[in-house]
Amino acid sequence: MKSLFLTLVAASMVVVACGQPDKSKRPSPPAVAKETLSGGATVSIDYSQPSVKGRTIGTDLEPKEGKVWRTGANEATVFEVSKDVKVEGKALPAGKYGLYSIKNGDDWTIIFNKTWNQWGTRYTEADDALRVNVKGGKSKEFAEKLSFAIGKSGVVTLLWGDLKVDFKVE
Repeated sequence: MKSLFLTLVAASMVVVACGQPDKSKRPSPPAVAKETLSGGATVSIDYSQPSVKGRTIGTDLEPKEGKVWRTGANEATVFEVSKDVKVEGKALPAGKYGLYSIKNGDDWTIIFNKTWNQWGTRYTEADDALRVNVKGGKSKEFAEKLSFAIGKSGVVTLLWGDLKVDFKVE
């Protein structure tokens, strides 16, 4: 009886292990940007990195003008803060948020949505915790893969193709 139990336990562990796909093998692999700011809050962004691969951002790839973008690929990009912070001077409580954005020319709306644990294209505006508006621009260097960087000073930078967008967390 004991050996039957151990066999069942081992078999269930194999099923669980096989059911967990290796996300690093995806065309848009996972990445994390994380920093502890000078004020003590830890900011992290857990996202998937799409690649340009010769396509045109805005036509073949997101972001498309005026449309909500999951600001990454696959699951919703997760923006997490360990303490209450201000983003572009507006209050954002500690917690996890889905990070979305809308591009309108050089104007960007950065969206922190209360629903973070979901597939990235499932967005509900009623769940927004905060929206801030910032100016975007052109990057000096082309970023083949979407990337985020967080500076100690709290400046969060999104780089994607020739796009560059900064917003401030404090």
